[in-house]
Order: sequence, then structure tokens, then C-alpha cells
Amino acid sequence: MRPVRLIWQLYPSYLAVLLVSLLGVGWYFSHSLHHFYLGQAAGDLEARARLIAPQIAGRLAPEGGASLAPFCRELGRSADSRVTVILPGGVVLCDSEEDPARMDNHGGRMEVAAALAGETGVASRYSQTLLREMMYVAVPVREGEEIVGVVRTARAVNVIDQALGTVSLKIALAGVAAALLAALLSWWIARRISLPIEELRRGAQRFARGELGTRLSFSGPEELRALAEAMNQMAAQLDERLSTVLRQRNEQEAVLASMVEGVLAVDCDERILRLNGAAAELVGVRPGAAVGRPIQETVRKADLHRFVRRALQAEEPVEGDIVLVSGGVERFLQAHGTRLRDSRGEKIGALIVLNDVTRLRRLENLRRDFVANVSHELKTPITAIKGAAETLEDGALDEPAGARRFVAMIAKQADRLHAIIDDLLSLSRIEQGSEREGIPLTSQALRPVLEAAIQDCALAAADKGLAIDLFCPSELHSRINAPLLEQAVVNLLTNAIKYSPERGTVAVDAALEEGRLLIRVQDRGCGIAAAHLPRLFERFYRVDRARSRNLGGTGLGLAIVKHIASAHDGEVLVQSTVGAGSTFTIVLPQEGKDSGDRQTSP
Repeated sequence: MRPVRLIWQLYPSYLAVLLVSLLGVGWYFSHSLHHFYLGQAAGDLEARARLIAPQIAGRLAPEGGASLAPFCRELGRSADSRVTVILPGGVVLCDSEEDPARMDNHGGRMEVAAALAGETGVASRYSQTLLREMMYVAVPVREGEEIVGVVRTARAVNVIDQALGTVSLKIALAGVAAALLAALLSWWIARRISLPIEELRRGAQRFARGELGTRLSFSGPEELRALAEAMNQMAAQLDERLSTVLRQRNEQEAVLASMVEGVLAVDCDERILRLNGAAAELVGVRPGAAVGRPIQETVRKADLHRFVRRALQAEEPVEGDIVLVSGGVERFLQAHGTRLRDSRGEKIGALIVLNDVTRLRRLENLRRDFVANVSHELKTPITAIKGAAETLEDGALDEPAGARRFVAMIAKQADRLHAIIDDLLSLSRIEQGSEREGIPLTSQALRPVLEAAIQDCALAAADKGLAIDLFCPSELHSRINAPLLEQAVVNLLTNAIKYSPERGTVAVDAALEEGRLLIRVQDRGCGIAAAHLPRLFERFYRVDRARSRNLGGTGLGLAIVKHIASAHDGEVLVQSTVGAGSTFTIVLPQEGKDSGDRQTSP
């Protein structure tokens, strides 16, 4: 059912009450006026009859009707009434409008009978003689104590009705005017009552839309003014509470958004209630599309589904490891789950916190590999030295030729141990310098540094008949640590010389590209398979362990290059094709020439 406005509930009610009241008053007034007119008419007729009665008291004899006829007609004309004189037997003696001989005996008439009984008789009925509705009033005519006749006066009722009709018409017109005035007055009163309420309704709608800063100004009745003040207080309290809730929500959103841990909330039916950006990125979903949907529909990770189910069923907080595979890359997550409860302590879901420990796991793997590799790298020369020493103890010292061979072996393995330890110490120094206070960088020309590195490797290149070509503008400057950068280039050149064919070429190129300084060392050697490239800069990682040891490598050269590039806020890249050679590129930030020296930290 369509709701009705207040004014259309008030106005018809007021109008109906007023109209009913007017109709009731009008009916009562008309009815009372009709009775009043009839009473006045009866009183007037009675007065006339009593004035006539003394004038005919001595003339009421049966034979005197002829003498009274003119008198009755004259009285009827002067009194504007019908005058009838009746004897005690009911015989009409004379009548002002009719021949008495043609008239019936009136002894049975109600008014005549009452007059003969000594009372005033009044009656209204249809006259068969005059053929119209008449009002009759009869009074007794006395001579002493004896009733000698009756004088009856009569008047047509339609004359009274015409007079009443005229008055009723005026009353009706006045009633219509009063009704119109009442309708206007009812409309004005209804509007006066409904308009303040309408204003309150519009104010409540503004509050519902969130416009809580506006206030209701009201000067109507006390009750509505109190209601407006209560609504203003409610709006102020709501505004304050909403501001508090909004501030808390923004703080919560900021906390969740800034967390590196993924936060995921689900209800008891495993539907996602909330997740922050870190969680969405970890599980590979969009936050807006995931909220409100079952986790099985949005996240296709069976390990996560099992952990969520476990967190919902457990009474205590739970922990577990989850492995997610995306694009062929494994991601390790450490999950913590606990129940969510409402203010009454009832369970409403579970909260899952996801920590990405992939880097930690990889670092742990690297640490284990490093320990294993360094142990293996150190064990090999130590074993060789120990074997050579035991052989010498067993009698090889007595054979000069064999003794010199074993002593040379011990010296070679000792040199290898020394090289490994030197590289480890270099790595340690670079890491400590970068982490503590940064390495000193100065703006200087790059070509002399590259020329010094080439000079260090010239003898090894000459032994294989290799040519080292340098392409570097003399005006190229950068902020560098010359000794460390020279060491990185020497390590790259050493590897290029080792794995290049005899009488080949190794190229060293330095140039500025897109605001970065690129130092490339390119060889035409055997190349490196793509599977080894991601781990190439790990410590002691070897593509071909046997060949690397035979060539005298420690397995730390490329790791040192990586750390030197990082100490310069740069990186090292590699491109290689099996059978076609490799290109190692040191990428350094280029900030232009700077004559000052300062420290930098990665």
C-alpha cells in the first residue's frame, strides 16, 4: 500500500469533522426553527381565536348562522386565517371560506373535541374541504361556566413551509460559506502541523545521507522543537562516532596496507571477510573480487585451504608451512592461524597471517650450500697436502725426485688454500664495509681503472695468445671505488681468459646508456647453459667443478664481483650462449661528474 502524506491524513479528517458538525448544527437548527415556526403559528392562531370568542359568545344559536357568516368572512380576511364557528354538537355554524351546509359535523375533529372539553385544541391535517394541509387551533366559547361553542382558526401549512424554506435557504448558503471557510482553515491548520514535520523529515534524510554537519533550526511547537534538538544531538553524536570509526578504519587500513605480512580473515563458512594487499599479492587474487566469496573459488591453493580449515577447527592458535607454486617458481609461506571472536566471545571465523619466508629459505639453502662448498673446497687441498706429507714421511724424502714432486704439490695446494682464504677475506671486507659505514666513492675517470685491470691480466692473456680490446672514452667519469672496481674487472677478465680459446679475443667496453654506466666484459668461449645462470654468482658455485679446479679457480670470483657492484649501488648481469661465449655487465648508477668525495651505503 502506497504511504499517504501526513497533510492528506490530517486535512480530510479536519474537513470531515467540520462538515459533520456543520450538517448536524444545520439540521438541528432547521428542525428547531420548524418547530418554533409551528409553535408561533399555533400561538398566533390561538390568540386570534381567543379574540374572536368573546365577540360571538352571545350570538351562538342555530338560527344565528346567517348573521354570523359575514362576520366570519370579515374576520378571516382581516386575520388572514380561516375562521370556523362550531356548536357544541359539532355542527358548523359559520365558516369564513366555505358554506357550512356543505361541511361535515366537526364534533369528531381532534381540536374541536379538545376545545369542547375546555382545552385548547391544536391539530395539523389535510383538509378535504380546502384540499390542502392545514393547521387548526380551537378554543372554547364560554358563557359563564358553560361552553356554548368553539371558535377554530386555521392556516395553510404551506405558507409556514414557504417561510421556513426561505430561512433554510439562507441557512444553507451560510453553511456553504462556513464550510468553505472551514476547509481553508483546515488546510491552513494541517499545513501548519505537517510543514514542521516535513522539515524534520528532510533533516532526517540529510542525516541518513551522511550530512551530519548541518543542524535543524526549528521554532514550532515545544514538542517538535524538543524533537529537533534531540535529532541535532543524535547527529552530533553520530558524526563523532562515525569520525572515530572512520579514523580507526583508516588507521587499520593503513596498518594492514603497510604490513609486509599477508592478513586474511575468513568466516565460519570459509568465505573471505578481509585481506590486505600483501595477502592478495601472495595468493594471487584481487582484493575487491575476493571479499565475500568462498576461499576455494578465489584461491586455487590446496595447502592454504587445508590450513584455513585447520585454523577454523582448532581451539588454539596453529602454525604451519605452505608452499605455493606460481609460474613454476616456488614460494614458501609461514602461516599463523587463530580464531576470530565477536564481542560476546562467539566464534565468527579465523584470522590467517602469512609471512613470505622464501628469501629466508633460499638464504638458508645458500648457507647450507656455502658451508658444504667451503668445506669441500678447503678439504680438497688439505687432503692433498696431508697425503703428500704422509707420503714424504713414509720415505719419499729419501728420493729427491719424488720428494720435489710432493713438495711442489704441497706448495700448489697451499697456494690454493691461500687464494681461497684471500677471496673469503675480500668478500668479508666488502660486506662489512658496505653494511657498516659504506665504501668511499670518488668521481674519477674510468679508463685508467680498466687499463690497470687489463695490465694485471696481460701475462695470462699472453700465455694463451689472447688479445684484450678496450673501448672506453677517456672523458667518461663516474663515482667509483677504483681498487674494488679494478678487482671486479680483473675477476671477470680472469674468467674470460680461462674459458676463451687460444688466440681469441676478449673485449672490454664501457659506455653510458639511459643514465647508467655499463662495463661489459665479453669473451668468445664455450658459454654457459641457461640453467646455471640464476646461481652463477653464488659462492663456490661451479658450472664444471673439475674443469674449474684444474684452471685454478676458487669459486668466489663472481661472488666478489656481485658484492662490489652492490657496494656501488649497482648490479651485475650475464648473457651467455653455449658455444658462442658470454657477456658480463657491471651496471652502475651514473650521477654525473662530482669533484667531492663521500661515503655511500647500499
